[in-house]
Amino acid sequence: MGFGNYFFIVFRLTSMNLLEETKQLCNLYHVKPTRSRGQNFLITPQVYDQVIAGAGLKSTDKVLEVGPGLGFLTFRLAEIVKEVVAVELDRGLSEVLRTRLEIKEVKNVHVIQNNILDFATFKNLPKGFTDNYKIVANLPYNITSIFLRKFLEGDFKPTSLTLMLQKEVAERIVARPGDMSLLALSVQFFAEAKIIAPVAKHDFWPAPAVDSAIIHLKTHDKNKSIDQKFFFRLAKIGFSSKRKMLKNNLSAGLKITTEEVQKYLTAANLPATCRPQELSLEEWIRLYRMISNI
Repeated sequence: MGFGNYFFIVFRLTSMNLLEETKQLCNLYHVKPTRSRGQNFLITPQVYDQVIAGAGLKSTDKVLEVGPGLGFLTFRLAEIVKEVVAVELDRGLSEVLRTRLEIKEVKNVHVIQNNILDFATFKNLPKGFTDNYKIVANLPYNITSIFLRKFLEGDFKPTSLTLMLQKEVAERIVARPGDMSLLALSVQFFAEAKIIAPVAKHDFWPAPAVDSAIIHLKTHDKNKSIDQKFFFRLAKIGFSSKRKMLKNNLSAGLKITTEEVQKYLTAANLPATCRPQELSLEEWIRLYRMISNI
């Protein structure tokens, strides 16, 4: 399609709402949203506003956008920050985004067609990009856990992550003692987590099966002196059976007596009958310090 025809389409799109514009672009570029890749396009402008506000972006920021899709958020980011790297797995969508950026003469966005889970091997990132960068992502829900692990534990930790996640997962991440899980403990070990806003399924097209939420993670290095390998081994043992008391899980997993475990619990100022989901991150760290010398 020539640029003249494209500009005619663009003119027509200016009078449309975001849903109509999304459908028109999908028709124009022969894009068929694929459920297996989590291709549910956000069609509510106010939610984009909430993502931008929640990310706390500045003009000097560098942003890694994951799953840019048709680029509606990409253009917003490009207006605000210094540099955007947009990583899109779908070859067709990445070409659509490149075309739209070229038409609108946006110069500070780099589109990479690749799997974000292979980020550590990317060769074509702008020089120095991974120094003090932020992540903004509308993640496919089926990669949430591995994505968080790679970017919170890996060598390219961002200063913050603003993510669109399944609402239930976001609520699990920000859980407090009483409802803690291994996921909550793992994320909170590396970052301060808070939910910015809920996002209903009808804010997307096609609508997903579940509601979503915007979550903001501000990373930190408060726990860098802790032996992560042992800490998370201890946590995995502790959460091996949430119905059991923590001392029984630890006794079985560490192959020590319950009496010995109880001594460590007492030293950490924890009740002998506590269960894994009842402990805060700080209490887990106290227990780790008491037990790490065995």
